Amino acid sequence: MHLEQVVTTPDPYAPFLLSQAIGANGFVFVSGQAAIGDDGEIVGIGDFDRQANQAFRNLDRALKSAGSGLDKVVKTTIFLRSTENAGKMVDLRRKWLSAPYPAESMIEVSSLYSPDVLIEMEAIALDGDR
Repeated sequence: MHLEQVVTTPDPYAPFLLSQAIGANGFVFVSGQAAIGDDGEIVGIGDFDRQANQAFRNLDRALKSAGSGLDKVVKTTIFLRSTENAGKMVDLRRKWLSAPYPAESMIEVSSLYSPDVLIEMEAIALDGDR
């Protein structure tokens, strides 16, 4: 099995010894993406919509860096601080993803890595050769 680390620019995860994603055997496994801006700061504190869109932008960047894309996502896991925002996910899927829409698990959590983060998402996608 060949593992390939996916690096993005900027890469806010590098200081924590985490990979943005790992490519392995035709798949890309993307680490949890939150609303981190290019400056390393949280985008849209208190604003779920801004945070969700930034998280999707970060997911898109990680996938593109791996030679994949949002159109190749087969599974997502969405972590929400509040399921009150779960209904907004349909519009977000429509905006960022395409049919066939990926399998998904959505989980409400009491906290993420920062109390200001409202959403985090991870994904599994096919690599660009599939």
